[in-house]
Amino acid sequence: MSVARVTELSASSSKSFEDAVEKGIKRANETLDNIEGAWVQDFKVTCKGGKIDEYRVNMKVTFVLK
Repeated sequence: MSVARVTELSASSSKSFEDAVEKGIKRANETLDNIEGAWVQDFKVTCKGGKIDEYRVNMKVTFVLK
């Protein structure tokens, strides 16, 4: 039997939502072991001068405890 834990995090990118998700997972992997997946909960953007400045995601990352 395994036990998993879920932690919530936010990530951002100036390129795309996909890049923000990848950055978030990459950063989470530096401190969390056994990441199994993530649920992207929210998408947001910030704007400057009428154009998208930053893509932001809130996600829940699931990892299995040792």
